[in-house]
Amino acid sequence: MSITESFSIYNHLEKKSTKELLEIINCEDKKVAFEVEKSLESIEKLINFVIERMKTGGRLFYIGSGTPGRLGIVDASECPPTYGVDNNVIIGLIAGGDYAIRNSVEKAEDDTKQAWKDLQNHNISSQDSVIGITASGKTPYVVGGLKDCQNNRILTGLLTCNNNTEASKYADVIVT
Repeated sequence: MSITESFSIYNHLEKKSTKELLEIINCEDKKVAFEVEKSLESIEKLINFVIERMKTGGRLFYIGSGTPGRLGIVDASECPPTYGVDNNVIIGLIAGGDYAIRNSVEKAEDDTKQAWKDLQNHNISSQDSVIGITASGKTPYVVGGLKDCQNNRILTGLLTCNNNTEASKYADVIVT
């Protein structure tokens, strides 16, 4: 057994039928609501902190790379039509810039200083909030961005799948 197989509860997916794959996906999807329920307290805390800053003119930034970065951008782009906020109030940033929304930009996530540069292009201030999104909790773009934000007294949050990660050292509120 390889090391990859030892960590997977679903081995040899390539040998399964379409129906078996759909059943596996559906089984995993059912777990999501229960996992979110475990995090409701920290989700509420983060939302309340962000809202307080937004009431005084602050903005919310998401920073991430790859799929997490794209999800932040999707959320930010849906907020104006759904909640009636201005387009410049909730902003999603992705390692590799706008090109990375539709294309893989290898190594863009490895730059610990780029998130801060991207945030500075939007005139980030201590009124704003920044939420890093990283499944692993160790993406350098997110870790560096959160660290620089904390050094500048900007509220930081983290959405991650793992506890006690590098990024969690620089997050005021952690949602796992």
